[in-house]
Amino acid sequence: MRRTARTTRTQVAVVGGGPAGLMLSHLLHLAGIESTVVDNRTAHTIETTHRAGILERDSVRLLAESGVDRVLRDGHRHEGIDLRFGGVSHRIDFEGLAGASCWLYPQTDVFTDLHARRTADGGDLRYGVTGTEVLGVLDRPRVRYTDADGAEHEITADLVVGSDGSRSICRSLVDGATRYFREYPFAWFGVLVEAPASAPELIYTRSERGFALVSQRTEDVQRLYFQCDPAEDPAAWSDDRIWAELQARLAGEDGFRLKEGPVIERTVLPFRSFVQTPMRHGRLLLAGDAAHTVPPTGAKGLNLALADVRVLAEVVERALTKGDEAALDEYTDRALARVWKAQHFSYWMTTMLHRVEGASDFDEQRQLGELTSIVTSRAGSTYLAEGYTGWPRPRG
Repeated sequence: MRRTARTTRTQVAVVGGGPAGLMLSHLLHLAGIESTVVDNRTAHTIETTHRAGILERDSVRLLAESGVDRVLRDGHRHEGIDLRFGGVSHRIDFEGLAGASCWLYPQTDVFTDLHARRTADGGDLRYGVTGTEVLGVLDRPRVRYTDADGAEHEITADLVVGSDGSRSICRSLVDGATRYFREYPFAWFGVLVEAPASAPELIYTRSERGFALVSQRTEDVQRLYFQCDPAEDPAAWSDDRIWAELQARLAGEDGFRLKEGPVIERTVLPFRSFVQTPMRHGRLLLAGDAAHTVPPTGAKGLNLALADVRVLAEVVERALTKGDEAALDEYTDRALARVWKAQHFSYWMTTMLHRVEGASDFDEQRQLGELTSIVTSRAGSTYLAEGYTGWPRPRG
């Protein structure tokens, strides 16, 4: 027999308390709208799970203008990247080409900042729950879960937002949804290493051995990736083997070498492109990876999630404070307009820089021709700079 659940009431129940869910809760709070956030992970788990850390200019602006501005003090502003191929680096000057920069700022720090802010503001944050269910999305939304002490809870709300990631339980509740997929025949072998930075900005490398990316985390810890088979076993790679592979992919006539150190984390990251539409069903709305995922090459995942919740906070405010329920109908089209641009950009970056098993000599030379066209054309370099730093959001 099911025990009586403890019932609470809120205006917006947010399923998924990562950066997207917390940013939405924060923006709603600033608009005077109550929300409750639930997540099956603990806050500590989210805070200590290393994730990508490149923020577009509008993501930084959204954080700073909403009062969460540590990124401006502790983030590392990057005014460009290097494209490296044929053993030579070519700088793409974001500021000179697009008048914009991006910021290196780990996703864990974004979460930490938003979690601290919502806690200080008295936000209703419920982490470490189990058995989450979302019910009544067409007319009377409810979220049920069990807390860490075994007590059952039910949250009634005007709206439910699913920001619960790529394994979303909310996604399947959208009846009649259309789903678009693109699977990729490669993955990234990602490592965290204890070493000083090898370069001041990111290096995207296409070599005869496959793709490699040089990124940073802190002054003493760096994040590096190289293309691998999705079935690759990280445990089979010693530190020496990892460094030998990375050095070989970055080698060139300029004598560039990575600064080495102990490997403290290794993982294989398969990836794909995915979009689900619509992003709304009744009184349920989806945001971030619950509705779409992109390959990591273009650094768009977190930025798309933040762009979603910026739009979502606006339409929810109109719906709940001004009685404009029709505003919710705008959400899918407005969000997906940016999502599909980002899908194209991420796909383009991925296919331009990764080698495909069995590629012909023609394919190899065509790919090198594409890279050469980008770095020798101001128009081509500008397209990359605009896409990477993020297309400015419409004003007004």
